[in-house]
Amino acid sequence: MTQHIPISLLTGFLGSGKSTLLSDILQTEEFANTAIIVNEFGDVGLDDFLVVHSEEQIVEMTTGCLCCTIRGDITNTLLSLLEKRENGNIKPFDHVIIETTGLADPAPVLHTLTTHPQLMTQVKLNGTLVTIDALNGEHTLENHDECVKQLALADKIVITKTDMDLDPAALHDLKQKIKQINSTAPVIEKPANRHDLPALFQYQELDTQASRADLAKWLGDDIDHHHNHDDHDHHHDHHDHGHDHGHDHHNHDSHAGDIHTFTIQFEDAISQQAFVLAMQMLLGNQGKNLLRIKGIVHLAEQPERPYVIHGVQHVFHEPAVLESWPDGKRETILVFITRGIPKRSIETYFNTWLNPQSVELLKTVD
Repeated sequence: MTQHIPISLLTGFLGSGKSTLLSDILQTEEFANTAIIVNEFGDVGLDDFLVVHSEEQIVEMTTGCLCCTIRGDITNTLLSLLEKRENGNIKPFDHVIIETTGLADPAPVLHTLTTHPQLMTQVKLNGTLVTIDALNGEHTLENHDECVKQLALADKIVITKTDMDLDPAALHDLKQKIKQINSTAPVIEKPANRHDLPALFQYQELDTQASRADLAKWLGDDIDHHHNHDDHDHHHDHHDHGHDHGHDHHNHDSHAGDIHTFTIQFEDAISQQAFVLAMQMLLGNQGKNLLRIKGIVHLAEQPERPYVIHGVQHVFHEPAVLESWPDGKRETILVFITRGIPKRSIETYFNTWLNPQSVELLKTVD
């Protein structure tokens, strides 16, 4: 069976340092067999590595890596690259990095990689790495919605240019703003040592025997912290089914203020039919505003084994099933990053769909 080739998405706003990061990465031994897909050579600062500027779409760089320009649709470019690899027309590669332009919305590329039938048989999404400039990051977030969207969809965030003369307080503030937009993604300063760069493209995955600490790290929050708030942070609906244990974090900058990051939890087991239908309805009506959803679900039909879900806008990965509940504690935990949808709206929506009367009505319809 053909092994799926991992694809990493590298994005970040104009001037955020992603091209410099990519150039540094390509000089490491671990990425010697990597194919790079970019929009135009001149956009990414890789000219020093190119052997020739030819009319061909694919050229080999002095590092041994392949560089492939996007001609129109990313799907055709990627399929062409894979076909040439299969036919032996180019040197084999074991990893692909797609570098988007600074103004790009990563969502369409993510959608293509995870839903195109032909691509799904050959590649797998490794993760999305987003760069942000330590010097100008706050200003960019305040003035450019593209940067906010990129951060919200990130699996990992790298702060560049931290080797410059920076105010430590300003860097701390930038990290706080990033966390307000995306609390689930690790935020890392760009390593000074080139040998540490390959680790940036390694992403945490939950194995089937994940511990509660692993789960908390993957969700990007301390899941036990939500049980320790003051009474005013708790909400009990009239069915006593859903519990408001999480925060709704958002800042008030002109662009980032519309992004909400929050957690909702349910201590009772959830009907699979009701949950799936609720998710389908939510995605169908608000998919473009649901930037990311991650969570662990306690299904009534399979109470012994938790289901792990992970989605970006309309696209959801195949749910993973853990062997057992971490530390034995059973509860549904859903982490949302939304645009313009506050926590209370999502919570009310789920409480309506998942209450006992709704579940019984679904059974009669079924």
